[in-house]
Amino acid sequence: MSEHSFEQAYARLEQILERMNSGKVPLEEALHLYEEADKLIRSCNERLNNAEKKVEVLMKNRQGDLSLDEQGQPMRQPFMQQQANILR
Repeated sequence: MSEHSFEQAYARLEQILERMNSGKVPLEEALHLYEEADKLIRSCNERLNNAEKKVEVLMKNRQGDLSLDEQGQPMRQPFMQQQANILR
């Protein structure tokens, strides 16, 4: 299987799901589709986990200064949590 982008892998997973839910898939093809889907799911999960790590942002207080933890290091949190805090 060639390397897919996240979007391509996700689209392929949707195609596989539609095909398998049709109820008209022979056993051998169903096994092949299941194996392909398993690889795509692992790839997507890995990409999402890596993206979450990369998208961590430094937190700043209202004055624009870095917020520091107990060890004096800049505080960080996942991007999605940061976005939720901004929207509040």
